[in-house]
Amino acid sequence: MGRITDTVKTLLIINVIFFIGSQLLGDVAYEYFALWFVKNPNFQVWQVITHLFMHGGFTHILFNMYALWAFGGPIEQMLGQKRFLFFYFTAGIGAALLHTLVNFYGYQSGVQDLLDAGMNMTQVDNFFLTGEYPKAILDTVPIDTLQSAYEAFTTPAVGASGAIYGILVAFGMMFPNVELFLLFVPVPIKAKYFIPAIILLDLFSGVTGYSLFGGSIAHFAHVGGALFGFLMMYYWKKNQFNDNRWY
Repeated sequence: MGRITDTVKTLLIINVIFFIGSQLLGDVAYEYFALWFVKNPNFQVWQVITHLFMHGGFTHILFNMYALWAFGGPIEQMLGQKRFLFFYFTAGIGAALLHTLVNFYGYQSGVQDLLDAGMNMTQVDNFFLTGEYPKAILDTVPIDTLQSAYEAFTTPAVGASGAIYGILVAFGMMFPNVELFLLFVPVPIKAKYFIPAIILLDLFSGVTGYSLFGGSIAHFAHVGGALFGFLMMYYWKKNQFNDNRWY
C-alpha cells in the first residue's frame, strides 16, 4: 500500500472514464457494456470484459477503486505488469463465469417449474422477455421462484469487484500478517483473517440470500474472483513464479 504503480494507475483511469461515460450516456452504456445473462437479447461477448469497467454508482466505484489502489500496487510489484494484468482479467472473467453459472441454474430451475406448472415454452420465453405470466401459475409456482428466475435473466452485472476479490486473495497470500485498519472496525485485523472472513460472508450471503450490505450485490461473482485468484496464486507460489516475472 505505497506508491501507485503504472498498471494500477491505467486501470483506475479507464474505470473513471467508463464511469463518467456511463453517467452521461445512461441506460445505453449499461445496455452495451454491462454483463447480461447469456440468453438475454442484450448479451454480447465483449461484455465479459467491459463489465469490469462499469459501476452502479459513485459509492460502488469508490470502494472498488480504493481497493485496487490499496492492494493492487503491492501485487503488481510482486508479479510484474504483464502477469498482474493476466491475473486481474482472469479473476474478473472467473467471477463472471461463476456468476453466470449460478444465474443459469436459477434460470433453468424457473423454466422447469413453469413448464411443470403447465406453461408452454412460448409462454415461458414471453415471461422472461416481458415479465407477464398467467396468475393461475402462482397456485403451483411460488412468487419468489418467479422473481429469482426473472432477475437472473434481466439483471446485468457491473463492477470490478470480482477482479478486486482476486487481488485481495493474492494480497492475503503474499502479505498474510499485514494489519489492515478498517473504518467500521476499531482494531487492526491481519490480512490472513480479514480476507477469508469477507469471502465466507459473501458465500453465506450468496447461498442464503441474506446480505448484511444490502441487495443488488453479485455475491457469487465475488466468490468466483476470489477462487480464481487463489488458484492462480497457489500455482505461481508453488512454482516460485517460474523464477521470473512478466514485464
